[in-house]
Amino acid sequence: MKRLLEVCAGSLRSALAAAESGADRIELCSALSLGGLTPSIGLVETVRKQCPSLRIHVLIRPHEHDFVYSPEEIDAMTADIRAMQPYADGFVSGALTEAGDVDVDATCRLREACDGKPFTFHRAFDVCREPSAALGQLIRIGCTRLLTSGQQPSACQGVDLIRRLVTESAGRIIVMPGAGVSSRNAEWILRQTGAMEIHGSAKADGPETDPAEVAAIRQALARLG
Repeated sequence: MKRLLEVCAGSLRSALAAAESGADRIELCSALSLGGLTPSIGLVETVRKQCPSLRIHVLIRPHEHDFVYSPEEIDAMTADIRAMQPYADGFVSGALTEAGDVDVDATCRLREACDGKPFTFHRAFDVCREPSAALGQLIRIGCTRLLTSGQQPSACQGVDLIRRLVTESAGRIIVMPGAGVSSRNAEWILRQTGAMEIHGSAKADGPETDPAEVAAIRQALARLG
């Protein structure tokens, strides 16, 4: 099976660079310096018009403070999902309780707002207190994918937990390593974890996605078959 590369793009320029250099999918967001926030609907619509064949998953995260949201914030997040439905192929979001568990009710509402489109639970998972229990909850909710660094600062450091999650998931959810991924380590991370997809911003020296780095990661993944 082909390994897939998702590039995290925080601007139109980055989205175009990712599309033109071999990304299979992008996670479209804003404010990467804050860990990523919900992009404007104008950006989402523009990327769709510029890249009609690119798979676009949109991050829904209204603030950078944490992953705990009020009912009113969840209302706003589901409204964002519904508004972006015509332009997005999937969504990336999630919510936690104050205790550090998956907020099942809030996450169910977010997933249901996707109206059948793929739903990725993002790196809120990396601050969950019980990763195996959280994985089981995400599977029961019906999440398509889990983005995780293995509860470490980088996916390289988190390979042991990521490998365990891939095994425990037994194909019921896609476990996708992310954080600190580059052309130098992508192949190693996938070999160590058994994951089939990987996530990175593919930046070099500047703030934007580097087409050469995207292509280099794509080449690294091709060596895995």
